Amino acid sequence: MASEAEHRPLGVFKCHLCALTAPYNYLGQKPPDVQSVILLEECYVMKDPFTSDRNRFLILGSRCTLCSRLVCVGPECSLFYSKRFCLPCVQQNIDAFPQEIRQDLQKRKAASKTPSSKSRPQT
Repeated sequence: MASEAEHRPLGVFKCHLCALTAPYNYLGQKPPDVQSVILLEECYVMKDPFTSDRNRFLILGSRCTLCSRLVCVGPECSLFYSKRFCLPCVQQNIDAFPQEIRQDLQKRKAASKTPSSKSRPQT
């Protein structure tokens, strides 16, 4: 049986860009109770609230490599290209990224401009 201390959050993660907030249980590259996983960056991690499996976790986000702001892993806030970058820093340094990353960002931008059913008025 897991101890009560394992379930208590260490703090609250908050994305600088979208204001996503969630309690996190771990900060680092080797989530507890998972021997076969080593993350490529220091991440804010929470236990998966949708399962009782101790080995399941969700990665909330990390710090931007350039500006050090906390950003979530959502595609509208950051991208991972060997390191985590917030999208404002990516835009400011777009020429430093490979063509594939630039194309991916253009696709994201085009998709975000497409009106969704949520933004259409109900009649």
